[in-house]
Amino acid sequence: MKYWRETIAVTQRILIELLRRRRSLIFWSIFPISILILNGFILAERAKLSMDVAFENAAPSTLVGAALFFSCLGGSVSTVVAEREQQTLKRLFISPLSGTSYFLGIFLAHSSIGIGQTILVYTIAAFWGAQFQGEVWLGILIILLSIIAYVGLGFILGTQLARRIEDVNALVAAFGVPLLILGGAFLPTSLFPKTLLDIAQYNPIYHMNEALLAVSAKGDKLDQITSHFSFLFCFALVMVVCGWLSYRRMLMMERRL
Repeated sequence: MKYWRETIAVTQRILIELLRRRRSLIFWSIFPISILILNGFILAERAKLSMDVAFENAAPSTLVGAALFFSCLGGSVSTVVAEREQQTLKRLFISPLSGTSYFLGIFLAHSSIGIGQTILVYTIAAFWGAQFQGEVWLGILIILLSIIAYVGLGFILGTQLARRIEDVNALVAAFGVPLLILGGAFLPTSLFPKTLLDIAQYNPIYHMNEALLAVSAKGDKLDQITSHFSFLFCFALVMVVCGWLSYRRMLMMERRL
């Protein structure tokens, strides 16, 4: 119970700070909505699809490529770096709060933001007539694994590569934008040449996008997306472990300073 109470307290503190900075929340809402609408209208026009079918195909890519990427990965990197700059970790060492609870609190806070954006994206898509075609539990599981993978990777980047808050944008852009394009977040993977498709097999965003797109827009079952789901599950697990180890290493370094 101690860890649970501390984790919830850290989560609440981060979410309250975000609520106070309403501008960030507004931008995190505007960005995925605008990308969703653009993708939906482009697909409807260029692929000659009805609006409901176009938005059914646009929603999964927008969610994993625009919403979750920048809020869960970029947000977790920003939080970790800001906490270091504000000396929050120094105060952690002289408080009864455990490092585990602090890690889980940051993790849960950005997961909550990702879940909120998921509801937002699919609500807007439903306004244009889109429906979730597959099994809801499977779609939720894919989204949760994507959130876990992004937040875990955010901990790795935030603790090992970013030293100042100014580093965050350059870091996320350098690592993220090429992966987003290669993952099919902005361009359908059906347009990719075979060489890029072969490279995309090693891109986790590609598997997030393809798995959620297959379940959400096509109604595929788990056995039909086994390769994508297995890659995503293993990647999420590795990111959690590596993110935790990176976080512990950062704590040891901060204690020496």
